[in-house]
Amino acid sequence: MSDPRPLTPARFTLDSAFGVGAVHPRLYGSFVEHLGRCVYTGVHEPGHPTADADGLRQDVLDLVRELGVTTVRYPGGNFVSGYRWEDTVGPREERPTRLDLAWKTTETNEFGLGEFMAFCEKTGMEPMMAVNLGTRGLEDAIRLLEYCNHPAGTELSDSRVAHGAKEPYGIKMWCLGNEMDGPWQIGHKTAEEYGRLAAETARAMKMIQPGLELVACGSSGSGIETFAAWEATVLEATYDLVDHISLHAYYEEADGDRDSFLASAVDMEHFIDSVVATCDHVRARLKRQKRINLSFDEWNVWYQSRPNPHQVEDWQQAPRLLEDVYTVTDAVVFGSLIIALLRHADRVTAASLAQLVNVIAPIMTEPGGPAWRQTTFFPFAQASAYGRGRVLRVEVDSPTYTTAKFGEVSLLHATAVTDDATGDVTVFAVNRGQSTALPLEIDLRGVDAHTVVEHLALADADPEARNTLDHQDRVTPHAAVGTTVTDGVLRAELEPLSWNMIRLSRAQS
Repeated sequence: MSDPRPLTPARFTLDSAFGVGAVHPRLYGSFVEHLGRCVYTGVHEPGHPTADADGLRQDVLDLVRELGVTTVRYPGGNFVSGYRWEDTVGPREERPTRLDLAWKTTETNEFGLGEFMAFCEKTGMEPMMAVNLGTRGLEDAIRLLEYCNHPAGTELSDSRVAHGAKEPYGIKMWCLGNEMDGPWQIGHKTAEEYGRLAAETARAMKMIQPGLELVACGSSGSGIETFAAWEATVLEATYDLVDHISLHAYYEEADGDRDSFLASAVDMEHFIDSVVATCDHVRARLKRQKRINLSFDEWNVWYQSRPNPHQVEDWQQAPRLLEDVYTVTDAVVFGSLIIALLRHADRVTAASLAQLVNVIAPIMTEPGGPAWRQTTFFPFAQASAYGRGRVLRVEVDSPTYTTAKFGEVSLLHATAVTDDATGDVTVFAVNRGQSTALPLEIDLRGVDAHTVVEHLALADADPEARNTLDHQDRVTPHAAVGTTVTDGVLRAELEPLSWNMIRLSRAQS
């Protein structure tokens, strides 16, 4: 990248009268799939020094709580399209071992539905359950719903009680399958086939529990050939029955093009805008008042093009798959993706970071050993802790740089969230520049918060720096210096290639 020199300050104005929308707590969700070591030796490892009676690793649970995850999508992902939920309940010693076609592994079902719900309860996360519309369908979905949510008095609800869960699980949010547009998916369908099945399943599920929130499968990526046409067809069939449509997106640095990689959020925001436009087109066609919101229930940095450094054979149990080790550069892009989600908080009302432990995850573990934070842990934890409230509109005037994929892109990517009760404001900002600090000026005269509480930055002289088993705290956030407010204007300097969180409170009287 050839950074412009000298850099003029990047600027924007904050005004509490101009907002985007309230941040839904579900924006800070994550995802647990029976894939690689996400579950086994990740979340669940009986015999580990920290394991509890349910086999859950307490060191991992502590990090999940610190991360601030609000919801967790389960059990997939591609895995759900072959999921047999009955295999996962009842006494563990009686559960069958099966082949998982999605990831060519062997599933023991030692960690099942009850263990998942215990995991949610102990971490305070809301479960977001997916149903199998690949090898199964409507009947399986309503049976699972009855088992989970009906109080008692039927065969399935009484089975749950007999399995140790007297009270219903009360799962409110359900995904109607996963990536059914993808040819790789078990039970892959056309948009027409899936739309009809999703509508029939949704209608039956709401006969049991009318207040459910249902997510229809959108495209598995904006680059797939059927994108947008898929959403339009599916929503034509399901509009009155579902509340959300899903989006999935992953980003990686390709062919050494770091400039474009750092601008990945440009693509994410375009993806969101395109799906919103499609939803609203169908709304207009059907003459409905209701709006469909977006569940961005898979997003992350994922190096899909890299070979697996671990030797893996077909049908192993919990092999090392997709264990990307993230750099500072990855964390900056990751933080920019969080900013993109927040900037669309009016329509993106749920999101799931894929995934939670070991598999393209912010938390890593070693079997029998420690758990630690990846570089991507920190932007998520800071956003979840302080990105609650109402997103303010941020229109950036920033120096730009040239990318191969997206043309001219702003060096600054930013958003701000205000707590209307306290007047406090938190700014999240990324400097995409690789070699030059970026001066930042924020006009605060439209908000009450004029006192800098803290400015934390995630940056490093080595853009490849990462946290590993041997160096678990190599990269951590540090306090930035020189951030001030004078005459209602905040002035700061954003380090090259950095994620920044700037917290402001009301000026002292």
